[in-house]
Amino acid sequence: MVSFKSLKKVGVIGLMSGTSLDGLDLCFAEFEKKNECWTFAIKATKGLDYSLEWRNRLNQAFYSNDKDLRELEEDYGTFLGQETAVFMNEEGIFDQVHLIASHGHTIFHEPEKGITVQIGDADKIAKLTQKTVVNNFRIKDVQLGGQGAPLVPVGDAYLFSEFDACLNLGGIANISYLQNGQRIAFDISPCNLPLNKIMREHFSKEFDEDGQLSRTGKCIDELLDALDNLAYYKMAAPKSLAVEWLNEQFYPNVNLYVNNDFPLQDVMHTIIQHETSQIAQVLNNNEIRSVLVTGGGAYSSFFIEELMKKSNADIIKPTDQLIEFKEALIFGFLGLLNVLGQVNTFKSVTGASHDSVGGYVTYP
Repeated sequence: MVSFKSLKKVGVIGLMSGTSLDGLDLCFAEFEKKNECWTFAIKATKGLDYSLEWRNRLNQAFYSNDKDLRELEEDYGTFLGQETAVFMNEEGIFDQVHLIASHGHTIFHEPEKGITVQIGDADKIAKLTQKTVVNNFRIKDVQLGGQGAPLVPVGDAYLFSEFDACLNLGGIANISYLQNGQRIAFDISPCNLPLNKIMREHFSKEFDEDGQLSRTGKCIDELLDALDNLAYYKMAAPKSLAVEWLNEQFYPNVNLYVNNDFPLQDVMHTIIQHETSQIAQVLNNNEIRSVLVTGGGAYSSFFIEELMKKSNADIIKPTDQLIEFKEALIFGFLGLLNVLGQVNTFKSVTGASHDSVGGYVTYP
């Protein structure tokens, strides 16, 4: 068994599957603590698109019964373990990997009901990789009265403190920044989820490349007004979004226009105006001057242009590798903090009763 505290450098693979269902991200990085400051070096990454079968199974899991969900939990854990083993073999890094940290795929997230479920059987991953695994990062925080999200801000605090804020444009847009000496973070609005949904259902494409289709649309003022006035945006942080909220609050407004034959490019254009306005409002209200932008939305030039028009912050895009794999990198780091017995979930971010060490360890 690895003694993590005795290692000068720790090699960790982080596994991340986001709500946008675009695929699995694998990031192998080495972490080292120097003069009380953490440093990292990304050594290898891999982005794996989900097959249509996997996308359908994960997308429909919300409606599954207990038996089917348990079967999916085991099958998905096997999938994660197999793909991680392939990744280690391809990169020749088996002996350099000390730990695997798996976010899993979120099926349910209703923290106000004490519910959060991320599937991906850790026993399967550990058995297939012969590595120690940390997973199930969110449940302890939820049990402590927190949102169980977002968790990435701990990584932002330790690994990216040179920026005023870190903004992730994934399925959902979330932000992390320092305020009065405390790390604050929350989900701002949907981001890629509704846009990708329209592209898949109506154009048989995974996403609107570079925002080209959205750019050609016109704003539907009534839809913009309805979205901007959703109750979530008036709530104070900590707060978080999930698919349940989109299904109940966001999509019914959008579907009024999609189902009544409004041009889809107008609907998408309006969604982007809504999202960029919500993000810019947070940046401007908190006088954020430099923001590191990652996640798939960073590749949409139309989205970034609209955000830059509305905000006063310098929008900083890092390397493509960091844009795509920052979340996987940070979940690797959260797994490392867990096995070192160090806090990896901030109450100032989630609203829990106290800071905690989230995640559960499974040995091969």
